[in-house]
Amino acid sequence: MLRAGIVGLPNVGKSTLFNAVVANAKAEAANFPFCTIEPNVGIVSVPDDRLNVLAKIATSKQIRPARVEFVDIAGLVKGASQGEGLGNQFLSHIREVDAIVHVVRCFENDDIIHVAGSVDPARDIEIINLELGLSDLAQIEKRIDRTRKQARTSKDAQFEITVLEKLAAALNEGKSVRQVSLNEEEAAIIKGLGVLTNKPIIYAANVSEDDLETGNDFVEEVRQVASGENAQVVIVSAQVEAELVELPEEDKADFLESLGVKEGGLKSLIRATYALLGLRTYFTCGPQETRAWTINAGMSAPQAAGVIHSDFERGFIRAETIAYNDLVTHGSMNGAKEKGLVRSEGKEYVVQEGDVILFRFNV
Repeated sequence: MLRAGIVGLPNVGKSTLFNAVVANAKAEAANFPFCTIEPNVGIVSVPDDRLNVLAKIATSKQIRPARVEFVDIAGLVKGASQGEGLGNQFLSHIREVDAIVHVVRCFENDDIIHVAGSVDPARDIEIINLELGLSDLAQIEKRIDRTRKQARTSKDAQFEITVLEKLAAALNEGKSVRQVSLNEEEAAIIKGLGVLTNKPIIYAANVSEDDLETGNDFVEEVRQVASGENAQVVIVSAQVEAELVELPEEDKADFLESLGVKEGGLKSLIRATYALLGLRTYFTCGPQETRAWTINAGMSAPQAAGVIHSDFERGFIRAETIAYNDLVTHGSMNGAKEKGLVRSEGKEYVVQEGDVILFRFNV
């Protein structure tokens, strides 16, 4: 299961948001820095309305959504790359995740202390990105030093140094590795380094409930920064999400309607994180269950079958496949078959988002 790390300065709402994300998680949320030291981990269901539709068509007894793992990482501070505020420990936690959800404080509240004394999203983002960049730069420079001796006799080592020096130059200019154009061969060089600023990122603009519908000037600051990185911004209110967790299911819609929104932003954040990780969903459905399966974009039918069980991949014969929209339009698998919309796909078929599949295989 792929992991997304929730990061940001202290007291921006990370743990409150994490508690809401995982609903029953017990991450401590308190008004002082370094409240979270060991990372809290929670497994989250990815909201997908298609599951309910498919389950109704197949009269399934059970629904099983796709899942993503979220990790609540302690707040970073200025100087983290030099070990300030247990920075080295916290940076190592970020190195272990696949994507970053950067929570940015976009609300005023005198009762919640800001570590820098004021709310300034652009400054806060710069602090975090600078610390991640400095950590990357130190790691890359050490790698260059270790590789120089090999470079005297190895063309591979010489190429590696060229790539690493290109990244070091960008980091020295205040850029992230994400902003550096790398071809496939160059990207392979740094794959095992766990470079922090190369991880895909979403900015979660944490607002008060009053600003959830339209955002505010702070959110616009976040959007300006994100546009320079081609990063996505999701408006979310940790305060609202924390209240939603406590409400009975039947009261949630009315509460959100009173705020002028259909959802609090959390579902959008989970869906956006899932997409950010380069994940795709296909479905299996029948009387017992309708289930969403997670694959990487570009996976072939046998590889997708292997996500269910390795025997499915080894013994793969064919995939009986129909697009979600086609199945819904015709209301049943039999109806879709009559229209010739159920395809028999072989080993070369690349599974598409929303495919509904029945695998045929030999044991």
